[in-house]
Amino acid sequence: MQTQTPSVSLIRATSYGREALRKSLETLLEPFGGMTAFVKPGNRVLLKPNLLTGARPDKECTSRPELVYAVAQMVIEAGGKPFLGDSPAFGSARGVAVANGYLPMIEELNLPIIDFHGHRYQTVSEEFNHLLLSKEAMEADVVINLPKVKSHVQLVLTLGVKNLFGCVPGKMKAWWHMEAGKDANRFGEMLVETARTINPNLTILDGIIGHEGNGPSGGEPRPLGILGASTDVFALDRAIVEILNVPAIQVPTVAASMRLGVCPELEAIYYPHLHPSLLQIDDWLLPDKFIPIDFGMPRVIKSTFKHLYIRFIKEPMSAYGRR
Repeated sequence: MQTQTPSVSLIRATSYGREALRKSLETLLEPFGGMTAFVKPGNRVLLKPNLLTGARPDKECTSRPELVYAVAQMVIEAGGKPFLGDSPAFGSARGVAVANGYLPMIEELNLPIIDFHGHRYQTVSEEFNHLLLSKEAMEADVVINLPKVKSHVQLVLTLGVKNLFGCVPGKMKAWWHMEAGKDANRFGEMLVETARTINPNLTILDGIIGHEGNGPSGGEPRPLGILGASTDVFALDRAIVEILNVPAIQVPTVAASMRLGVCPELEAIYYPHLHPSLLQIDDWLLPDKFIPIDFGMPRVIKSTFKHLYIRFIKEPMSAYGRR
């Protein structure tokens, strides 16, 4: 259960312009003490954007490079050593980043990009005993989670908690769609366990322009004009579903965090800037079609996949250490 009052900073922001965005981020983080409250000189800082796909780069499917640039610059000024890390659904982290306009930023700031693949994983959960997370993510001194507000054809919405699923290496994500995908409640609890384990120091959520409809990639851009931040990713997600006027119980990640006692009540959250009620909209588009989390694969195919996975992927990876 929550032991202290969580804070969620919410502000209006409408521009990705470099100067305007920097000012917005400084305002957003001021209640927490600014970036230096999180990053100390010499810290290795994981910036975890949403690098979903290199396709449809103008459709707001991924975290904007302008936001990542501004946050990376603030980390560097605080004395930190930022790096980008993700496990995209399609392609490599670098390939997806380049396709979405990250290259100038990568070169200017000399930012390393880590693909959460390979064989450097740690088992981190007894309840979900196949839950293996990237060692690079687990060993970062500071984790800054940079999700985007998006609708999702499997999970209704994808916000801060879901973005951390990218710290599960690619092959493992496929496993979890098969293993827990038949039960949205269990899948949501797995995502909550992932977020609890990674425990990001800070989540900055981009709602300047979101992605509504048949997301995470098949929808359309939607200007929202907001930025949100919190040290409590569950509280931030709870505030955002309120802004979007979506019942929390309908979003598997939020519903699971409420069941597990890690999500505070809306009015138990402190809002140093704007309350969600001042930002609420009533016309956010959710998907008009939904896809099963396990992709509706026939039982025989899922059974074969799991057998091959356990034999050739899960068992060799688990030899690399347990946390």
